[in-house]
Formats: sequence, structure tokens, C-alpha cells
Amino acid sequence: MSARGHRIIVKSPDEQKKMRAACRLTAVVLGEIEKKIRPGMTTGMIDQVAEEIILGGGGRPSFKGYRGYPASACVSVNEELIHGIPGDRVLKGGDIVSVDVGVTLDGFIGDAARTFMVGPVAGDIRQLVESARDAFLAGC
Repeated sequence: MSARGHRIIVKSPDEQKKMRAACRLTAVVLGEIEKKIRPGMTTGMIDQVAEEIILGGGGRPSFKGYRGYPASACVSVNEELIHGIPGDRVLKGGDIVSVDVGVTLDGFIGDAARTFMVGPVAGDIRQLVESARDAFLAGC
């Protein structure tokens, strides 16, 4: 039992393997989005990329249908807060885009978000995104 009386459940090696696989597929999705994101793309197109890769990898989009959420990814542009619903919004150079993806695979969920810079981004915004990434990596 933990200090608060909660049981700590230790995953078996097989469960750990499945957890890693779900997280690996989540990383693949974000990596492919990084390769494809560009000015002129819509947030809906980003969602399509995510869904195709998730399904192609044998997974299920964790967010789609959860409490009525209509998409496979959450896509937020610039000033939008998290969990933006993808649609017809067209990306332009200088945008920063947060993409949050959840993958359910073999009963386990991988969930991660990344921020992408679209085309040339102003120096102060680039510095903010890079500093946040560096702080995250230092914390890991």
C-alpha cells in the first residue's frame, strides 16, 4: 500500500511490453506529423494523418468518441488552449501547433503531446518553443 492507502500495481513484463508498444506507436504518430506538417495543411489533415497511422499500426485512437470527442487528435494553433478540435483551420508559416495523441493498443494507452513550428517562426516564439522543449528534456 502507498502512503495514502492506494495499492501499487506492478505490471508484468508482458504488460510492460504492451505499454511500451502503445507508447512507441504514439511516438511514431507524432514523428510522422512532424515530417508532414506545413503551411497550407488544415488541422483536420493532421487528424487524418494521426488516425491513419494509429489504425495502420493496429491501434485505436483513444480520444475519438471519448465523452463525445469527434477526432483522433487534439490540435491547437497558436493562442488556443489544449484539446482543440481539428477541422478546416489552415496552417500558415509562423504558427505553432500543439498536437496531442492517444493510442490504445492491446489494452494499454500511449498518450503524448508535442508542439510543432510551421514554416519560419519568429525568433522569440522559436526561443519559447525550444526553451520549453529543453526544460522538458532536462526534467526527464
